[in-house]
Amino acid sequence: MQQARTLILEYAAALGIHLDFQDFTREMNAFPADYAPPGGCLFIATGDHGPGGCAGLRPLTPGVCEMRRLYVRSRHRQQGLGQRLALAVIAEARARRYTSMRLDTLPTMHIAIGLYRSLGFQPAAPSGTSAPEGALFFELKL
Repeated sequence: MQQARTLILEYAAALGIHLDFQDFTREMNAFPADYAPPGGCLFIATGDHGPGGCAGLRPLTPGVCEMRRLYVRSRHRQQGLGQRLALAVIAEARARRYTSMRLDTLPTMHIAIGLYRSLGFQPAAPSGTSAPEGALFFELKL
């Protein structure tokens, strides 16, 4: 769990925005509670140089989950880790019988947006989760 925590903290620092609107301090203080079974989980991907990225799955409402904290360290990019992590989260959500997966991202995250679209995510209305102004919302029917 320490590797996942470290990766999520790196992710937060790399964003360049404060995650206070998402109650990030509470999330880290209670870590990994938001991703705990039976509704959630965490994945860590290993690249050429050790732990390279992470992604989380957490429940939102009955039947609906969220892919959260998808992050790949810069030295591990271009190895397909982001896609592998996203596919693992989607497969796990289907195995847990979720019917829909949501996520939000920043409009500046062009590579992530391309990945989400390539996996079938469609633009969606805001889901009620806290997000920064201008955030983009996506949904995948599972």
